[in-house]
Amino acid sequence: MNEVEPIRSVEKIQQMKNVLLKQNFRDYLLFNIGINTGFRVSDILNLKVKDVKDKSHIEITEQKTKKKKKQMINGQLKQDIDKYIIDMDNEEYLFQSREGENKPIGRVQAYRVLRKAADKLGIEKIGTHTLRKTFGYHHYQRNKDVAMLQQLFNHSSPSVTLDYIGISQDEQDESMKNFYL
Repeated sequence: MNEVEPIRSVEKIQQMKNVLLKQNFRDYLLFNIGINTGFRVSDILNLKVKDVKDKSHIEITEQKTKKKKKQMINGQLKQDIDKYIIDMDNEEYLFQSREGENKPIGRVQAYRVLRKAADKLGIEKIGTHTLRKTFGYHHYQRNKDVAMLQQLFNHSSPSVTLDYIGISQDEQDESMKNFYL
């Protein structure tokens, strides 16, 4: 499996949003939920309208760990969700496939959606996990709270979390450049 990276540039994130929005709103919302909740794509694809409609939080049981997870829906994301689900029934999957009735798209299709948009922008090392890593990277950059991020990701240690979100050797070096006691 190829190593994927977070999208570190806020400008590139906005460009991805724009490209995905031109493709369709479903693809845009998939990306937006991923980068704003930190959920794994396998958990996002299983969301139904009833999981987000009139809710302040998205509550899931993680497929990978079987742990319960509750994540707040911020105001801007809520607006996007409400716009998207306006004519949808509670039992409908948010990210429906064109194949079959009320079936979610799969991981492979989610990957294709992201890859297509990333190719247009020259973004490499992208995959479905890029969404979760992008959330983690920017959450850490804003808050500098690895313990909180470790808890959000259910990671076993801070070092696992820092490695996961791609805090590179350059950033570690930069933090040490002017550190002298």
